[in-house]
Amino acid sequence: MWNKTFGLTLKISIILVYVVIVAGAVVRMTGSGMGCPDWPKCFGYAIPPTESSQLDWKPNHEYKKGQKIIKEASIFEAVEDFTSANSYNANYWKKYTKHDYAIFNPIHTWIEYINRLATVVFGFPLLILFGLSFFKWKVDKRYFFLSLAVLLSVLFEAVLGKIVVDTNLQPVRITLHVLFVFFILAFLLGLRYVFKNPKPLLNQSRLVNSLAIIALSVTFIQVFLGTQLRQFIDVQMQLNGHLKPEKWLATPPVIFYIHRSFSILVVIVNVLWIYFYKKTASTSRLLNWVGLLLVLEVLTGIVLYYLNFPFLTQPLHLLLSSLLFGTQFYAMLLLLKRAQ
Repeated sequence: MWNKTFGLTLKISIILVYVVIVAGAVVRMTGSGMGCPDWPKCFGYAIPPTESSQLDWKPNHEYKKGQKIIKEASIFEAVEDFTSANSYNANYWKKYTKHDYAIFNPIHTWIEYINRLATVVFGFPLLILFGLSFFKWKVDKRYFFLSLAVLLSVLFEAVLGKIVVDTNLQPVRITLHVLFVFFILAFLLGLRYVFKNPKPLLNQSRLVNSLAIIALSVTFIQVFLGTQLRQFIDVQMQLNGHLKPEKWLATPPVIFYIHRSFSILVVIVNVLWIYFYKKTASTSRLLNWVGLLLVLEVLTGIVLYYLNFPFLTQPLHLLLSSLLFGTQFYAMLLLLKRAQ
C-alpha cells in the first residue's frame, strides 16, 4: 500500500512541476507577472477581481484589512476592517509602497493567479511525500532528506515569487526564480531514483559517464544563457509592446549570439554522449529521448527567432529544455550507479 501511494504521489508531483514551469512561462510570455501586484493574495483578495470597478472606492461598502483599491493611479490598502461612509476617508487607507505599479488587467491578473494556484496545488503532493517518508526512516533516510529538500525548495521558490512581485519584476530575481525550478526537478527525480531503484544503464565506459555530466552541465548553462536573453526580451516587450514581437530582437544583443552559438556545443556534446554510449552498450530508450528532445529544442529556438515568437512557442521552448534536463539528469544517475 505504501509503495503504491508513494509512487502515484511522486508521479503526480513530477507532472505538476512541469505544469508549474509552463504556467510560469506563460506568465512571462504574456507580461502578466504583475497581474497580481501583491502576494500571496491578489489585490487583497483570495480570489482576484474580474472587473476594474471592483477596485474602485465605494461608499457604504465593507472592506477587509489589506484589501486594495486603485485611486489616483496608485494602490491603497485598507489598514483595518471597516465599512466606508458616504465620502472617502484617508484615515482608513495607506498607500502601497512596495512598488508603484497600479494597473488592473483582468487577463494578466487571472493568468498570474492561475500560475500561483498551480504552485499551491503542487505543494499538496509534496506534503504527502514528506509525510510518507517518515515510514522509511529506518530503511532508507534518503526518502526523508530528498522529500524535505523538495519541500524547502518549493517554499523558497514561493518566497522568491513574493520578492519578484514586491520588486516589480526585477530581471535578476525572475531569472533566479526560473532556474531554481530545475533544482526542484532534480530533487524529485532523485527521489524517483531512490524509490524505483532501477537497474543501471549497461555501460562501463568512463568516457560516457563523463560526457553525461558534461551534457547536463552545458544544458543547464544554455538554459541560464536563455534566461539572460529573456531578460533583454522582457525590456523590449515593455518598450515596443507585447503585440510587436518582430521588434523584440530587431537588434539582437551579444547574449543572443552567445546563446545561439552555445547551442552548437550543446548539440555536439549530446551527440557524442549518445554515440559513444550506443557504441559501448545496448540502445537506451532514455538516451533516444535525449536526442529527440534536443532536436525539438533546437527547432523551437529557430522558430522563435525567425518567425517572431509565435504564440506559445516560448513556454514550449522552456518546457522542452526542462524535459531535456530532467531526462539527462535521470540518465546520469543510472550511469553513475553502474560506475559505483
